[in-house]
Amino acid sequence: MVGIVAGRPAERNAIRAGPSAAARRWHAGAVTGPAPRRVVQQIPAYVPGARPGADGAYKLSSNENPFPPLDGVREAVARASADLNRYPDMYASDLVAALAARHGLEPAWVVAGCGSVAVLAHVLEAFCDAGDEVVHAWRSFEAYPIAVSLQGAVGVRVPVDAAGRHDLPAMAAAVGPRTRVVLVCTPNNPTGPAVHADELEAFLDAVPRDVLVVLDEAYVEFVRDADAADGLAALRARENVVVLRTFSKAYGLAGLRVGYALAHPDVAAAIRTAATPFGVNQLAEAAALASLEAEPALAERVAAVVAERERVLAGLRAQGWDVPESQANFVWLATGERTVDLAADARAHGLLVRPFAGEGIRISIGEPAANDRVLEVAATWR
Repeated sequence: MVGIVAGRPAERNAIRAGPSAAARRWHAGAVTGPAPRRVVQQIPAYVPGARPGADGAYKLSSNENPFPPLDGVREAVARASADLNRYPDMYASDLVAALAARHGLEPAWVVAGCGSVAVLAHVLEAFCDAGDEVVHAWRSFEAYPIAVSLQGAVGVRVPVDAAGRHDLPAMAAAVGPRTRVVLVCTPNNPTGPAVHADELEAFLDAVPRDVLVVLDEAYVEFVRDADAADGLAALRARENVVVLRTFSKAYGLAGLRVGYALAHPDVAAAIRTAATPFGVNQLAEAAALASLEAEPALAERVAAVVAERERVLAGLRAQGWDVPESQANFVWLATGERTVDLAADARAHGLLVRPFAGEGIRISIGEPAANDRVLEVAATWR
């Protein structure tokens, strides 16, 4: 389905980053044999962050945790590998129970899956029919239009404001009779700001109770804004709220793909029904459980990333950059038409960043030496 863009005309024409040759190789295009659905042929390919080659460049393109897994996590994965001939627990019951206990909920409120993107797809599968509308901010997480279109739904894009923040009043106004789901990415990927509690409360008051509001909190562990919304409080107070979380970012398990949804039991049951059986493999479940047990050590790592984020933000602003108030593990530079050229320059200086052609560059927070180089290179772009 073709998406709808709500907002000013200039924002409707924002240029989207094109897929790489590698992405196109794995992406459905024109075919001469059995034809896939038209939406599959037309959908834009997801553009992953660039991967380093032999040049040893710093990978700051995928918002990964720069720290390797803890020893205890690696040991748990090694132990779990002894039973690879067996299917995992279909519902990742041990992990679900641990997450429920951590968040003060019953297990019926938790649905685990193969990364929060997969869980989001299951949410849409459970609640959207063809032609239904899904409202979300833009620019926001690149997977949203893909997941919405694959479900046969229609995306309604509402531009973020000049500070890279969700325009929640405009998003509420974009909700119509066909709207089934609203996606709120907080902190927003790729711009970084978090939605504030008062903004979210007013927004939820304005959205009909039969519209599902999904709070995508993939980066919530990095939030230090005292005014930021509390997704769990919103979930407990309202039956139409779903919270998405992931182990890929703060927990450093991007390579194992573990995410989950928190939702009221009836909503969670619908998501679980749509979910892929055995969606969390046993190595991933073992790693996630070990990570939950090691949260104090992981919290120290998150604090180190946050400290580096604040240092990078301060350094960029001292250079004259107008940088959004990131509450995630990345920063956003609005580089406009220079974006592709500047990303190439970054690569020439050993930095892999994530360009969004015609709009800006997202730079993940890495190890201190990588962040030093970011500041050195960004200074030459002013």
